[in-house]
Parts: sequence; structure tokens; C-alpha cells
Amino acid sequence: MQMYVGITDFDWFQTLKQANCDEVNFWKPGGRTNFKVLQEGDLFLFKLHSPKDFIVGGGFFLKFSILPSSLAWEAFGIANGANNLLELRSRIYKYKKTNRLSDPDPQIGCIILFMPFYLDERDWIPVPNDWNRNIVQGKTYNAFEAIGQALFEQVQDKLRKQELVQSVVKEEASEYRYGKEQLIKPRIGQGAFKVLITDAYQRRCAITGEKTLPVLEAAHIKPYSLDGPHAINNGLLLRRDFHTLFDRGYITVDKSLKVEVSHRIKEDFGNGKEYYAHHGSRLIILPERREQLPDPSYLEWHNENVYLG
Repeated sequence: MQMYVGITDFDWFQTLKQANCDEVNFWKPGGRTNFKVLQEGDLFLFKLHSPKDFIVGGGFFLKFSILPSSLAWEAFGIANGANNLLELRSRIYKYKKTNRLSDPDPQIGCIILFMPFYLDERDWIPVPNDWNRNIVQGKTYNAFEAIGQALFEQVQDKLRKQELVQSVVKEEASEYRYGKEQLIKPRIGQGAFKVLITDAYQRRCAITGEKTLPVLEAAHIKPYSLDGPHAINNGLLLRRDFHTLFDRGYITVDKSLKVEVSHRIKEDFGNGKEYYAHHGSRLIILPERREQLPDPSYLEWHNENVYLG
């Protein structure tokens, strides 16, 4: 199992710890370089800037995505480690040495983590002996090699002490378990859901193909408030007006992935020509992976419980 120790600010960590965020965006100011060292479920640890050479928390890796700061804030809010968008951008500008005029919506690399944990100061873990203070971003460790294994065991001990999780061992390349029984599956939060849907639909509206990112929104087919999961197969990326109409039942998508537009738009608002132009057409943007396609059971639920016919 790979682990990554990433360097971060104390203020970033403290903001997350105080808010007890249940998902985290560990962002990188560059916004260009991909992050490929971890697989889903691998351990990502937070190390403070020197001279505080301690590991203070971490989480489990879900996904990396390059996003404009506005979307990162919309998706994760305080889970970006900032109290507001202005504060987030101020930190980004500090690192990138840009400003709001030259870079009005700066791109950042987003390392999205689930099941984060935050250690109390008395439980902070000193960095391994091979840590070099010249490291700028972070360092990868293998949990099956001596130094990595020792670090991994220290993390487990601290987590057991805080009664957060039990022992984590890797059973297969794509599986992680607590102890020997319980499979660890990604616990996708609202922020991660927005990013996963945005990327799965290639940052384009499923119905219109619109690719102006600020007007695109991740829509649940079956609402989360009604036990609809934060899962890609329970979502669509829609232009904001189509999202509103979908949630209010004026538009739906059937099990054959064709758009249906209710007669009620014209009856209720005396208009709707643009929307009726899509009636009967198939979704033009879909995820490439079969398991991410809209689940027929969720579409059927929407047809029967939300759509106005």
C-alpha cells in the first residue's frame, strides 16, 4: 500500500479540525500537474511546514481533479481549509504570486480525501528519519517497507487511541478492510459528488452539451434527502436552468436515456420553446464508464415521483 505525506499550513489544518470536516480538499496551487502517486483508498497524511515537522492528520484518497477555485469553493466550502472564498483565493494568490486581475478564478489541483482524521497535538507523529527538510510538496512511502511500515503502524496506533478506526490492512489491489471483515468503501460527500459528476460528464451538460462551467450543476436523480446516494450513477450534470426544471419535475430522463419535457411548462409559464426542442432526444453527454451511467432504478423513481407528465 502506498502512502503519501503532503506538506500543508497549520492554519489550513486547524480550520479543518475545528470544523470537523467529513471530506477534505487538499489543494495544490499550481493547478497544472496531475497527482498520480495514490490509488483510491490509499492513505494521504498531513505534515506541517517546518519547523513543525509532525504528521497531524490525514484521510483516504478518492480522486484528483483540476478545478477553478470558484468550483472548489462551491463543492467543498470550509473543507478547503479556508473560511470563505476570499480567504481561499488570498492563499492561492500568495503561493502562485498572481492576483485577482491577472488570475480572476485561479485553477488549483484538488486532492479529494474521504474519512479524514485530525490528531490532537499530543498525538502528533514526528516525521520519519529519512525525511528531508528540502522536500517542497511531499513524499511517498510504501507500507510494506521498513520505514513506511513503521509510519503506518504509528498512524494506526494514534487512530485506535482516538477510537476513530481499527486496523487497516490491504487485502487486494482494490480492497481495503478494517480488521478482517469490513470492506472500506469511499464515503462520498456532497463536495466529492459534485466533482465526480462534473468530471464523469466531461464538464458538459448532459442534455445540451453546454460547457460553460460556472452554469453547470451536479443534479441528484433521486435526492439525497430521500435516501438517494452521492453516487455517479445517481447524478447528471445539467445546465442550471435544466437542473431547476429537473428537480421541480418539468423535465425527466427515461430509462432509455431520452429527455421528456412536461406539457406543464407551457401551461404554467406560457413558454418553454427552448426546452421542448429537447423532448425525445437522447442525452448527448454520458460518462464513459458503464457503471457510471444513470441507474435505471433512479430514473424510474424520478419519472414516477417527481416528473409532472
